Amino acid sequence: MKNSILFFILLVVEIVSVKADNITVNGTSRSYNVIVPKNLGENRPLLIFCHGYNQDANWMQNNEFKNDNVSMEAVCDTAKFICVFPNGIDRAWDTGGDRDINFIKAIIDKMATQYKIDRNRIYLGGFSMGGMLTYNAINKMHDIIAAFVSCSGPSVVTPSSKTRPIPLLHIQGTADNFGGVQPALNPWIKHNGCSTTAKVVTNYNKFSGATMHTWGPGNDGVEVKLLELKDKGHWICKEQQVYTGKEIWNFCKKYSLNKTSPSVRITSPATGRKYICFAPKEDTQFPDITITATADDPNGIIEKVEFYDGTKLIATCTEKPYQAILTGATAAKHTLKAVATDNDGETSSATIELTLQAPTSLTVSSDFKEANALPAGWTTYDSSERRSGYSGGYSSGCRVLQFTGSSRGFNYGLYFRNINGKAKQGWAKYGLSDGGTTLSLAPGHYTLKYRICNWNMANFGQVELYIEKRTGGASIASQTYMPNINIGNVPSNNFNTPAQQSFEFDITEQGDYVIAVYSAASEWSDCIVGQLILTNNSYVATGIDSYNVNRSLPDNNWFDLQGRKVNKPSKSGLYINSGRKIFFVP
Repeated sequence: MKNSILFFILLVVEIVSVKADNITVNGTSRSYNVIVPKNLGENRPLLIFCHGYNQDANWMQNNEFKNDNVSMEAVCDTAKFICVFPNGIDRAWDTGGDRDINFIKAIIDKMATQYKIDRNRIYLGGFSMGGMLTYNAINKMHDIIAAFVSCSGPSVVTPSSKTRPIPLLHIQGTADNFGGVQPALNPWIKHNGCSTTAKVVTNYNKFSGATMHTWGPGNDGVEVKLLELKDKGHWICKEQQVYTGKEIWNFCKKYSLNKTSPSVRITSPATGRKYICFAPKEDTQFPDITITATADDPNGIIEKVEFYDGTKLIATCTEKPYQAILTGATAAKHTLKAVATDNDGETSSATIELTLQAPTSLTVSSDFKEANALPAGWTTYDSSERRSGYSGGYSSGCRVLQFTGSSRGFNYGLYFRNINGKAKQGWAKYGLSDGGTTLSLAPGHYTLKYRICNWNMANFGQVELYIEKRTGGASIASQTYMPNINIGNVPSNNFNTPAQQSFEFDITEQGDYVIAVYSAASEWSDCIVGQLILTNNSYVATGIDSYNVNRSLPDNNWFDLQGRKVNKPSKSGLYINSGRKIFFVP
């Protein structure tokens, strides 16, 4: 066995050149190790892989990437690509600024001069803090790097709207803070236009401890992948079945910045959009959905763009604009696909996912399950900043909080606030257009059940719930609630479960509506929404009801027909109370 290992080591020495080198960047001498296969040739790929905190290039190359059977040198030689292991300053990386971005760019330029690499096939990855650096580089180097890989390195950024669709592989052990990986990938999955439902392969590569999750292909055919390693900690996987060096190369080699195949993106609607329709079963009807795509070809022309709902062809476009209309869709999850074909017969595809629901009861808070994110369907405003879902990576302001007390009323809650204290300047709304969900309600009687408390208001602050029209924001019904539980500004605090409240209202005409929750009209008032469940009790045309002073309706729930709140009427006329159109008779 020892002789065979020695022979393997000697063989590697023969087939590759491994050396240390340095380069001056911004007046500082920086060092790196470089692996160069013999008989490399020109226009070959480059992989740059960055070590973790308190490590260096030698450790990364000779410890983390080496076992008795395989090494990164062998992978480089087989595939004929260069691999560079850079050294960070003081064994660390600048994961937020440009110091090490400039270092990576300088390495690329030197490899291009020295070895005539293919600038269209440059790949960047890193372990731990090096993975954080990799995420930092995505928005800044998306036009230079063809694909990115992070091993046990959490994301420190979210996508820029100017960043192209990004091929991304993340490798992580389940014993290594695994719970934070999926939320960090979600913004990139959305940015790439990938399906939010992953394709999952267990026993990946016949390795019982490995599961591969794949989202996509999305726009430009890119994928986001998560290789989950059961019970692995904070280290590089070096098993023969799942050797990290091979996994990195097998992922990266599919991508190049200089493609000959066409590019296609679905620009509208956004992936993950939901259309929710409350209506009698026989009357359920979803709106026509216009699908718009862009397509181009780097070395020719686009001959056609085909649109599919699943496997069903919707439309074929042979010229711009590339559009199709989905009509008569039924309640289900729909995968919409655009396929572009160029004059050489090469194709590329893009997919998005839409959800059409026709419930009788809807848990509006079901997506409160990711800390520091704003769930899809929701929009918040705190008198300073407006946020819409899905968006993530927040460390302050309106967002979902995760509660960890040994006794707690719920695990997650949506926090929002009112900074300036003016009326209705702090709110969370479900169903606005920028939140990505349409809530359509047919005439009928509804109940909204909720559990609400305060976050940092020892003396409590009242909360108002409204049902509003989506267009124009006119109020249909409202209810005021005074919480009696305050969590105390610390997510690990214990707190009791708030009593479930019920808000009943009527809808008198079919339309799109918004569920709105407002915090009190005082500076830094706040609210935690822990549960919202919307249920239809009956579908009936409530019409116009008459009212006289001897009947009982809430005195504080009167609105005029423009949705403006008024005192209890004293004059005859049409008003709205609890969702009903009322002809008031003094």
